[in-house]
Amino acid sequence: MGTVNPNRLRAGALLWLLTLQFFVVETVAQTRWTARTDLLPYSRADDVISDLGTALSPAHALMNASFVVQGVLILGGALLLGPALRGRAARIAQLLLGLAAVGVVLVGIFPSDEFGTLHDLGAVVHLVGGGIGLIALAYAVRPRSEALGTALALLGVVSTALTIFFLTGVVQWVGEGGTERGAAYIIPVGLALAGVSLWRFGTDVAPKEGEPLTKRQLREQERAERAEQTRRRDAALEEAAARQEAARRGGSVDGTPARTEDDDFDAEDPWAPSSRRDER
Repeated sequence: MGTVNPNRLRAGALLWLLTLQFFVVETVAQTRWTARTDLLPYSRADDVISDLGTALSPAHALMNASFVVQGVLILGGALLLGPALRGRAARIAQLLLGLAAVGVVLVGIFPSDEFGTLHDLGAVVHLVGGGIGLIALAYAVRPRSEALGTALALLGVVSTALTIFFLTGVVQWVGEGGTERGAAYIIPVGLALAGVSLWRFGTDVAPKEGEPLTKRQLREQERAERAEQTRRRDAALEEAAARQEAARRGGSVDGTPARTEDDDFDAEDPWAPSSRRDER
């Protein structure tokens, strides 16, 4: 796999960037809720995101449509950007992000006030798949950018930790809604970051000739060079030791008899130089 189709790369990056639409729609939905004086004030710290998709919310249709669109954007980006990812982590990242996409679609199709079980299942799948999916995505992009991989890994760990806190009820610090938002908001932020970065890296999956290597690639290159130097040194030492041992025993490492002092002896003229004897 040498290059990625530029149109495919551009489209996939754009889809992940558009997952930020969630923040715009959520703000609009909350604003319309607040404008209603007959409703209790909506709190991002205490009220969960799903409340904006219930029949009580004036913009519930818009919010639920945003959930569905979010799933389509996540899945589409994962499929299009697959060739730009590397290693086994690429397939794992695509699978987990695909599950996250299906989960948020279920959230939009089945509002919590009418289909509680299916809605909750979709929310859990989205949060778990999205958080761990970012960690897998980090390993899939790290060969191309160590900085991007590190950033995505940190985002994934934080999202997963907040998901665990939310599901287990450990929400005292920022409230139930705040904990859920911390886990959910990270997912589109991480995907948008990954999409834009992969777009900037361009279509070449393998490093270009003459392109500066990353710090990790430089370290790996130095380790490989040191290992090769050590191998050559050890081979030279072993060969020298073998030749010395063969000379001591009168043999040869390559199968030819070793030359000895007796080879220079001439019975007719024992005082003649070896070179003159060779001419005879």
